Amino acid sequence: MKEQNKNSAAVSELNVVPFKTRMRPYLIVAPALIITIGIMIPFVMSIYFSLTSYSFRMPTYSFIGLKNWITILTSSGFWKSVWVTLRYAFFSTVLEMGIGLGIAMLLNNLENRFSKILRVVLIFPLMVAPITATIIWQLMLNNSVGIVEKFLNFFGVYNFPWAASASTAMMTVVMIDIWVNTSFCMLLVLAGLQSLPKSPFESAKIDGGSAWFNFRNLTLPMLKPSLYIALLFRLMAALQEYAIIFGLTKGGPGDTLMNLSLTSYQTGFQFQKFGFALPYILVLWVFINIVAKQIVKRQRTAQKLASGQDE
Repeated sequence: MKEQNKNSAAVSELNVVPFKTRMRPYLIVAPALIITIGIMIPFVMSIYFSLTSYSFRMPTYSFIGLKNWITILTSSGFWKSVWVTLRYAFFSTVLEMGIGLGIAMLLNNLENRFSKILRVVLIFPLMVAPITATIIWQLMLNNSVGIVEKFLNFFGVYNFPWAASASTAMMTVVMIDIWVNTSFCMLLVLAGLQSLPKSPFESAKIDGGSAWFNFRNLTLPMLKPSLYIALLFRLMAALQEYAIIFGLTKGGPGDTLMNLSLTSYQTGFQFQKFGFALPYILVLWVFINIVAKQIVKRQRTAQKLASGQDE
């Protein structure tokens, strides 16, 4: 009887999980939980303060419900800022993706010393802060001493308005954004190209497939996951762009470039209407959340198709 008790006690001791082992899952999850809490606290507070009359000018504030939201959603200025945000995001993202894809395809097909030097040169804009790049471009586009203006003079173009005109301001900020961020798209696409298997392209070459056939039927379908990742990061950043527009024109001329980010900043910090500014940011968050979910969904589908799995 005593031996049976000893055996059962020994077995129970073996079945006891050590404290460190039991705590390991909680320790693994803890950083993510802390980050989530850190994100949710200001998010919930921003929703609450968007329903108040909170202002930096007044020590007290009151709960006003949906008054801020109704005022903003029924104002023409809000919808214009939405239109500016969407236009800027569309033009900058489409052009950066197209140019980045073209450069990545070119570099992927070149294996010499020049291509290696060119890769380093093309990465250089990523090392420059957007606000610094904007100041550099301001000097380059200056009608008096700018190198771009001097170059246009050779073709008979003088005093091009650039950011000084409402008709060309959007083009100017998109051009600067392209110079700063195309390298990012190029790097992601180039990494995707270099990870593609070689055997399908060798088989297509033996069968006499053209370059366009290979790109449309082999390269593009297998490259879609990488393209969606580049699209996700660039589109999210373009929707909330602040530094380039603020550094170049502060939203001008007039309100030509007042997107949601700049409008929220101006309302909250310049006019000191903090509660009135928060709905702009929350609407922007809704846009980004919807776009990100759709792109991630398509990226997963493309990943499955590229790996030969059914949807």
